[in-house]
Amino acid sequence: MSEAAGQSQSFQAQPFQADVARLLHLMVHSIYSDRDIFLRELLSNAADACEKLRYEALADPALAKQPFNITIGVDKDAGTLAIEDNGVGMTREDLADSLGTIARSGTRAFLDRLGARPESGELSPQEAEDVRETELESKGGAHVDLIGQFGIGFYSAFMVADRVEVFSRRAGSDEAFVWSSDGKGSFTITPLDLDHAPEHGTRVVLHLTEASKDYLDAHKIEGIVREHSSALAAPIELVESPDAEPRRLSDGQALWTKPKSAITPEEYADFYHTLAGQFDAPALTVHWRAEGRHEYTVLAFVPSSRPFDLFNPERHGRARLYVRHVLITDDADVLPRWLRFVRLVVDSADLPLNVSREMIQESPVFGAIKKGVANKILHELTKLAENDSAKFDDVWKHFGVVLKEGLYEEPEKRDALFALARFASSSHPEGGRTLKDYIAGLKENQTAIYYLLGDDLKRLAASPQLEGFAARGVEVLLLPDPIDAFWVSTAVGYEGKPFKSVTQGAADIASIPLLDAAAGEAPEAQPPAGLAALFALMKQTLEDSVAEVRASDRLAQSPACLIAPDRGPDRRLEQLLAEHGQLGAATKPILEINPKHPLIQALASLVGSPDRQKIEDITWLIFDEARLMEGEKPANAPEFATRLTRILLEAAERSSA
Repeated sequence: MSEAAGQSQSFQAQPFQADVARLLHLMVHSIYSDRDIFLRELLSNAADACEKLRYEALADPALAKQPFNITIGVDKDAGTLAIEDNGVGMTREDLADSLGTIARSGTRAFLDRLGARPESGELSPQEAEDVRETELESKGGAHVDLIGQFGIGFYSAFMVADRVEVFSRRAGSDEAFVWSSDGKGSFTITPLDLDHAPEHGTRVVLHLTEASKDYLDAHKIEGIVREHSSALAAPIELVESPDAEPRRLSDGQALWTKPKSAITPEEYADFYHTLAGQFDAPALTVHWRAEGRHEYTVLAFVPSSRPFDLFNPERHGRARLYVRHVLITDDADVLPRWLRFVRLVVDSADLPLNVSREMIQESPVFGAIKKGVANKILHELTKLAENDSAKFDDVWKHFGVVLKEGLYEEPEKRDALFALARFASSSHPEGGRTLKDYIAGLKENQTAIYYLLGDDLKRLAASPQLEGFAARGVEVLLLPDPIDAFWVSTAVGYEGKPFKSVTQGAADIASIPLLDAAAGEAPEAQPPAGLAALFALMKQTLEDSVAEVRASDRLAQSPACLIAPDRGPDRRLEQLLAEHGQLGAATKPILEINPKHPLIQALASLVGSPDRQKIEDITWLIFDEARLMEGEKPANAPEFATRLTRILLEAAERSSA
C-alpha cells in the first residue's frame, strides 16, 4: 500500500463494533447512576496504564524514565477537561481494539497474557523471565496492580462530553495517534505529530457539554478524586488552568496500604472522620492484611457514639469496597447487619466485578471476605473486652442492642457473642453483668438462667414476677430490647444451663432455699377452702380473659401477676408479634395469685356473701392492675374507671360513717 493510501485510511471514519451506537446509549444512560463515575473510570484507566508500564520496565528500564504520574488539566476557556498519564500508551491497533469495541478490555487481555505459564511456550524467553521475577516478588503468584476493564469504563466519558479525543504514544514507539469520536456511531484514528504527543502515555481530552461545565470547577474535581480515587497507586495532580502549576491531590498511596507503624493515631482519626462522617474519636481501630487463599486489606473503626440512623430499617453495614485501590462502592454488603455500626474499608485484588463496577458480583471470594471480616472484628471486640473493660462497656452501651441481633441472626456466632454480652439484672440493674458472672452466682438447686422481658428497664426492675426470685437471692436478667424476645426463644442455653422466662409457665423455684427461712414458708400445696372457692369464682369472672387462676410461689409482696402458659410464646414476644401483625390468635394468660397477700385473704372472706358485685369488681381491678404492671392498658378502660369509682366511693362512705 502506498504512503498516500495509508494516510487516506488514517483519516477514514470507522464504525464502532458490536452495534456500539445502541450499546453506548445504554452505557451512558442506564448502567451508570452517578455522572461523577466518569472521572473515576478515566483515572482508573490511567493508573492501569502506569502499572502496565511498571511491569514492562522490569525487562526494559529505559521504557519508563520518570516517576509515574496522573494529571488532570482544566481549560475553562476551551471547555475541556484532560486526564493524562505517563503510562504504557497505545498503538493504532490498541486504540482500535480497546476503544472501538465495547466488550473488549485491554486490561483483561493483558492479565490473560500474564496468565500464560512461562513453561508453556506461549511467552518469549524474556517475557517468561519477567513473569518468574514477578512471581518471586509477590510470594509465588504473578501479582500486578491492575484494575478495571478499559474498553467499558472509558465510555462513561460520554455522559459529560459531546466529543472525546485520546492522544496516545506507546512506550518505546516512535509513532503517536489520536482517537476521536462524538460517541454516536463512529470514530477516527489519525497520526499525531510527536511534538504534540506525550513522551509515552495517554492524554484523554473531554469536550464537555454545556450541562457538564461544573466539572471544570477545581473544588468539585478535588472532591471526586478524594472520594473515589485517592487510593490509586499513582499520584494525581491538578492543573487548574493552562498556565498554572500542578497541585498534588493524592500521593499515590492509600492510608490502609501503609504499614501500621508508619501511621499515627491522628492520621487514623482523621481518616475515620472522613470515612464515617462523624467527629467522635474511634473507640477501636483495626487494621490488618489477610493473606493466604484470598488477600485483602481492611481498615475498620468502631465509633464511640451512635450514628443517628443506627436503627433505620434500610440501614446496612457501610463498607467502602476497593478493588486494587479503586473505589467500587461506598455501601458494600460486607458486614452482617449486627455489625452495621462499624465503619471500614476493604481493598481486594481479586474480586469479580460486573460490567459497570458499581456492584460486585456475589462469589465465593466475596463470601470468604465477608466471613473473614466479621470474624476478625468479633475477635478484636473480644480482645477489647478482655483488655480494656471500661472502653468495651462504653461500646456495649452504644451498640450492644445491635450486637445482640447476631445472637438471633447467626447462631454459629452465638458463643462468641455470649462472651461479649453485657446485661442488666435484678441484682445489678446498672448493667455490666456477663453470663459468666451469672453462672458463677447460681444458687443451690438452681438449674436455669432466668430472664424477664419487657420494654423498659425501670419497669422490669419493679416487676412483681421478681419477688419470689429476690426472696431466694436468684439473679434474673432484665432484657428490655425487642431483639431479646427473639434470641432467647432460639438459644439453647449457656454452659449447660437453659434460658427460662420468669413470666412463662411454673416458676420452678420452690426447691431453692429462701434467704431468710424465718421470713416465711413456702406456700401451702393446697390453698384453704376459702381461697379455692375464690380462685374458682375469679376464673369464672375472668373466663374470657385468662386461661387459669392459680396460687403463685413467685410473688411475695404483690397480690397478683400475669404469666404465659408453659407452651406458646412469652408474653413480651407475643406482644411484639402482635404489633407487627404476625400473630394469629392471642393466647390467654394465667393469673397467678399471692395467697398470703392481705387483699386476697380479705377477698376470700367475702366469698359466699351476697355482695357478688364487689368481688367481681375487685377481681377485675386485680387483673387490670397486673396488666398495668406490665405496661399494658386495662382490658376495658371505661369499665375499669367505673369499677374503680364504685370501690373508692364505698371506701369513702365507710370512712365517713
